[in-house]
This record gives sequence, structure tokens and C-alpha cells, in this order.
Amino acid sequence: MEGHRKIELQAPEDLAYLLANVRRAAAARLDEAFPPVDGANAGGEGDELRTRIEELVNEYITKTFELASPNLSINGMPVNASHFLSGSGDGSAAALRPEEVFEPFDARKRARVEELSREEEDLLRDIAALKKSVPGAAAQAWADAARKSVADDEHALAAANERASASAPPTASADGGDDGGISGSGSSISSGSKLFEEVRKPLERQDEVEGSYEDAVAGLAKLKREMPSVVARMERARSAGEYVVTER
Repeated sequence: MEGHRKIELQAPEDLAYLLANVRRAAAARLDEAFPPVDGANAGGEGDELRTRIEELVNEYITKTFELASPNLSINGMPVNASHFLSGSGDGSAAALRPEEVFEPFDARKRARVEELSREEEDLLRDIAALKKSVPGAAAQAWADAARKSVADDEHALAAANERASASAPPTASADGGDDGGISGSGSSISSGSKLFEEVRKPLERQDEVEGSYEDAVAGLAKLKREMPSVVARMERARSAGEYVVTER
């Protein structure tokens, strides 16, 4: 059976911080329960009970972190609890301070850091320029597309009107002659009426659609009428069930 995953810490300072916080909280609780005695600071015997309890608490904290250290890892490496617990039980900063190791200066890394800083500044300038130019370009592209769509719709409508006018038969005046502009207006009116007739034509499944709609409306009306009685029966059934359960 595989073991549990270790608790991962990023730096030794994290464990030192946790240990210092635990010891600080324990000292605060001890100060609340056993206030310090003045004789202890002056070199006297002090409070023997507080001293004994403080030793037991520090021993418990030390043992807890020693048992927990195999389940901890710092930056992927095992934890050496003795390095953090080797100090005195008062949790002094000297005992909890991790060892600092400085890496030798590397000119190549320094140059790489400067290069990355320049690239970051260039990218920030590019982003600022895009924030200024992209919204306007996007708005202009959308406006052009909208105008083109409207122009295409108008062109298609004009072409449809021309086809309707060409397919309409010419109308003659009452005396058999050409009535000029009147016949032209009559042809446009007749073409418009034909377009409206095309729109008013029934659908292929007109009867089926109307029947389905009527059935749906009738079903909703029936549901609205029967809903109160169904709710009342449900309430009576619930009350009866509660009565039976209560009586049992």
C-alpha cells in the first residue's frame, strides 16, 4: 500500500516559522494560566509549577515535530528536525534561524536578468500600444462588416424587385393604348402584391403545427383546472402519512 504524500515546504524558514508560532502560542497560554513571578526575574526560585509545566510543554512540542519530520520535505529534500529543535526550549531566534548560504556571483546570470528585464519592458510597451490600437481597429472592422451586410441586403432586395417587375405582364389602358407611367406603377403594385402573396402562403405542415399548438393550449388549460385538486389530494395524503407515522 502506498504511503501518504509528504507535506511540502518551500524553504527552511517555513518550518522555523511554524515552530516559532507553536512555541509562541504555548508561551502565551502559559502566561495566561501562570503569570510570571517577580522573583524569577530577580534570580529567585520563581514558580516551580510553571517551570515544570513549561518543560513538559516544550518537550511535547519537540517530540511532535520530531515525529512529524519524516512526513515533511523542504524543497523536495528530507527534513532534519534536529537543526530546528537543537536550541533551548524558549524558542529563541538564534536557535530557529536557518543557515544562510550565498551563491557566488555569476556574470552570465546577471546579464540574463538584465536581458529578461529589457524583454519585459518591450512586452509592456507592446501591450500598451495594442490597448490603444486594437479596440479602434475592431470597432472599424465591425462597422465595415455591418455596412457591407446592409448593402448586400439592399442589393438583393433590388434584384428581387427587378425580377418581379420583369415577370409581371404589361397592363393596357382602357382605350387600348399605352398608359405610360400609370402602367409602370401598376406593374410595381402587382409585383408587390405577388411578393405579399408568397409570404402569405401556408406552410407545408400548417395544419399539423396549428393542431399541435391547439393541443398544447388545451393541455395547459386542463392542467390549470386540475392542479388545485391534485395539490389538495397530495396535502391530504401527506397529512395522513404523518398521522400514521406519529401514531406508530
